[in-house]
Amino acid sequence: MPDVTDRPEAIAHDKYEKLVKLAQAQTAVKVAVAHPCDDVSLQGAIEAAKLRLIDPILVGPIERVRNVAKRAGLDIGAIEIIGAEHSHDSAAKAVALVTTGRVDALMKGSLHTDELMGAVVSRQGGIRTARRISHCFIMDVPILPHALIITDAAVNIAPTLDDKVDITQNAIDLAHAIGIAEVRVAILSALETVTAKVPSTIEAAALCKMADRGQITGALLDGPLALDNAINLAAAAIKKISSPVAGHANVLVVPDLEAGNMLAKSLSFLAQADAAGIVLGARVPIILTSRADSLLTRLASCAVAVLVAAARHESASASIQ
Repeated sequence: MPDVTDRPEAIAHDKYEKLVKLAQAQTAVKVAVAHPCDDVSLQGAIEAAKLRLIDPILVGPIERVRNVAKRAGLDIGAIEIIGAEHSHDSAAKAVALVTTGRVDALMKGSLHTDELMGAVVSRQGGIRTARRISHCFIMDVPILPHALIITDAAVNIAPTLDDKVDITQNAIDLAHAIGIAEVRVAILSALETVTAKVPSTIEAAALCKMADRGQITGALLDGPLALDNAINLAAAAIKKISSPVAGHANVLVVPDLEAGNMLAKSLSFLAQADAAGIVLGARVPIILTSRADSLLTRLASCAVAVLVAAARHESASASIQ
């Protein structure tokens, strides 16, 4: 059986390359890289710096970081390193750089996601906001002409309706930041009719009504929609669904983390998609990469953070004026 990860380079990279070029037009973002103690995470940060996407500060055990760089042949001589004793300390010190205003984004290194997020949401020294923190995958699916945002597949395990309001708004704001002109959000469930037997259909209908009332802004919403009629026009037509979203969705809001995780991994391993990741809702965007990510996927995640940070600065400047 062929290895699905051994795919032709011509497949599925054009959307990420466009994101990188778009981000290069912005000012490089100052980023704290938490615990870059393996060659993959350190290389991703260095390559992003070479492309003028980020200006990194490396946070971790100094000798260990230097040894990784030496083994990988990476030049980090001009990059600031802040010493930390271990991965939890790296996460705490990286988050502290946000609170002191030294950086405008965080990047996950070789530590576990829950270690970094634990520091982010800490009651003492954390960087939460009034908005619920959530994760988005920005997926480059070969058969689709546009990037596909899937939320939430990594942070909120079983989100409530109130959580989903913020999860949806985070995804809409992200879509605008990366240049999607018309954001079309499909609230996914197992079917497209509302029934008390499937609670996610009721929540989907409530989210759509909340959008009608201005509680969610910046996008067209429809739901509940099954995955097929959310992204396939023919499937929507068969079900007689008339909607500006059905068949055209570019944001998919899943019922829970398990559904999102399985959907994203199915697209990655069965449809040869790439999945860049970012966490939103904190004071700064958080670049959340996987050890299995390709270099281009890591660069795309950095590019998305640059565009989100730029959109926030623009919004802050407009509000002051």
